[in-house]
Amino acid sequence: MIDIVTITRESLTTFRSALLTLLCSLCLSQVAHAADWNLKDKDGIEYKLSGLKGKWVLVNFWAPWCSECLDEIPDLDAIQKKHKDLQIIGVAVMYRKTHEVMDVLRSHPASFPVVMGNEDIASNFGEIRGMPTSFLYSPAGELKDVYEGHLTQEKMEQIIRH
Repeated sequence: MIDIVTITRESLTTFRSALLTLLCSLCLSQVAHAADWNLKDKDGIEYKLSGLKGKWVLVNFWAPWCSECLDEIPDLDAIQKKHKDLQIIGVAVMYRKTHEVMDVLRSHPASFPVVMGNEDIASNFGEIRGMPTSFLYSPAGELKDVYEGHLTQEKMEQIIRH
């Protein structure tokens, strides 16, 4: 009997994660890419794409309930610390309360800025079909690619080299 209850709880957690990803996909429908954006992080510092020219910029959308997103934070943190020609900006979305995001950042410290995002901010970037999703901009400020899923440190190294 206990095993059945455990399996049911695990199944519910998996179902919840899949449902939230689906809802995110529906809420954040296809929208044209904005030429420039302005984001304010949790500390009040503003980041504007046009102000980051000369650097690679990776805008990473993640959610506190997304295990793949949480697994990605240490890789993004390591690559941010290693490359001065790269600016990573995390955008937390699909959370109920700010403390959920802050709890994640306490257990998964990040050296890159984190924005307390929402669907309006996400819609400025384009379609987001799941979590995590990252938008990569060249040093000239051009959108180069969109990555769905966990970006490992190794994958980011390959991207930056090319």
